[in-house]
Amino acid sequence: MARQRYRNLDPNAKTKTWKEVRRWQKERKGKIKDLSFRIGQSEHKQQELLKNNQSEVTITWIGHATFLLQMGGMTIVTDPVWATRMGFTQRLEAPGLAIEELPPIDVILLSHAHYDHLHVGSLKKLRGTPLVLVPEGLASKVRKLGFSTVHELPWWGSHTIGQLEFHFVPAQHWTRRTLTDTNTSLWGGWVLKRTAEAMPVGERDTPTIYFAGDSGYFEGFREIGARFPGIHYALMPIGAYEPEWFMGMQHVSPEEAIQAFIDIGGNEFIPMHYGAFRLADDTPKEALDRLLAEWQRRELELGQGKLRLLKHGETLVAERSGD
Repeated sequence: MARQRYRNLDPNAKTKTWKEVRRWQKERKGKIKDLSFRIGQSEHKQQELLKNNQSEVTITWIGHATFLLQMGGMTIVTDPVWATRMGFTQRLEAPGLAIEELPPIDVILLSHAHYDHLHVGSLKKLRGTPLVLVPEGLASKVRKLGFSTVHELPWWGSHTIGQLEFHFVPAQHWTRRTLTDTNTSLWGGWVLKRTAEAMPVGERDTPTIYFAGDSGYFEGFREIGARFPGIHYALMPIGAYEPEWFMGMQHVSPEEAIQAFIDIGGNEFIPMHYGAFRLADDTPKEALDRLLAEWQRRELELGQGKLRLLKHGETLVAERSGD
């Protein structure tokens, strides 16, 4: 029986051919890049807060697309990857916190099945008995890793756990782990927000967080913003965009990431998906420089938007309305 193959919302956003892959590989041989720049490690890591926190909303960047989030009394990890290498290349910088330093995990969120977002070794080392939320088509693989409570969601699907709603939203990407399983599971991002029932009148609000996962620029960002007004923190990818003729379908450039941030109506932009692995031809410094230049150029259009550049292992304690 043929397996279901998923597609992007834009029918023109298709996986690159092997001929195009070979063209890219030939092109990149002529490039010389300086990879010495490092994002750096936070000098004030807050392991004790993360271990004992029950009330604050925190966002800790581990590296790449891996965040430790705490909200609604739960500890959540996105796309957990503590791998020391990706393919044939070494990790550029160590994760911000060792996996052993993490508190027990309540919820794991996976955006898709690519190796830099779903790392089997890291998943197996996480402490606790987490519930795992995955894109449609990926549950059986995750259950085989030993996780007993796994829920898979389609685009715009949601799952409520305690005081929080987890909404799976579209992205423009693709996925593959073997030569035969291209696009047999879905890909997307996650919106985390407090349930209306858990929000008594007059109590300070819990900010909504959008984790974009991995995506090229597409019209879906506007719809995400329309469906989820009031996104406060947007965790947005900015790296692995060069060459743009090849990567553009699947990875936003720094400039496109800012446009996506505007589209969703975000308040604070936290860049990710740069600085840990070399997945394309751009460097972490190039991605950051382009982000800062575009942010300055569009400052008036962004209005009250804030740019939050986190170090690896840095914890942001979220502001909440009413404070």
